[in-house]
Amino acid sequence: MTKTTPVVEMRNIKKHFAAVQALRGVDLVLHHGEVLGLVGDNAAGKSTLMKVLSGAYVPDEGEILIEGKKAHFTDPLHARHLGIEMVYQDLALADNLDVTGNVFLGREKVSAQIGPFGVMDSRYMEKEAQRLVGRLKIDIPSVRLLVERLSGGQRQAVAIARATAFNSKVVIMDEPTAALSVGAITKVLDMVRELKSQGTSIIIISHRLEDIYSVSDTLIVMRQGRKVRECPVSGDIDAFREQVVAYMIGARDDFADAVVN
Repeated sequence: MTKTTPVVEMRNIKKHFAAVQALRGVDLVLHHGEVLGLVGDNAAGKSTLMKVLSGAYVPDEGEILIEGKKAHFTDPLHARHLGIEMVYQDLALADNLDVTGNVFLGREKVSAQIGPFGVMDSRYMEKEAQRLVGRLKIDIPSVRLLVERLSGGQRQAVAIARATAFNSKVVIMDEPTAALSVGAITKVLDMVRELKSQGTSIIIISHRLEDIYSVSDTLIVMRQGRKVRECPVSGDIDAFREQVVAYMIGARDDFADAVVN
């Protein structure tokens, strides 16, 4: 592997559900330390593509390379072992647990084993949870606070901290700013920039084009299970929005001549 080897490369990914062709031969390349924005209307295939990358779906055709090596994900745990984490829109947090409990949910640190029982290392987990939350530069007074008492932006921070807790290479965020206040949106986008500065590769699915414009290096537009546009994020926001919408509604298509079965 070299520094120019992509952290993720997806080639000719196809996926169908009965008669519905959800993905029609999609390619995607994500580089180290890059933020890639993935946009498209509902049923465009973007969430299906990311579920393939995160191991929730097995593709019917195509291949995935992680840092240049072929990978075949059979479930999300396998993808996680290779450094792929996904933060879903509902965040999948346990409201009845504190911040530490959520960060280490299902991956608790054990300090000792007594017969079939393990003794959790609470001190280590609290210290590590505080470090992970702190690196995102968002204010959470205590990692002992129950998640149900946190704001939307703070909850997103906990979900991201959990996703980055175990040496993840790639973090996929599904609509990370949906239903948040303006202030919370700003904080979440700042977290994305902070993660990028620390070398994390990020894929963001979002309907908010201004968020994609604000933090992404590269843009992929999908429509009806196909990639119709891939380009660097540049230009002014109005021109960017106008161009993206044209591809989303089918007025433009950079790959219209490609043969897709």
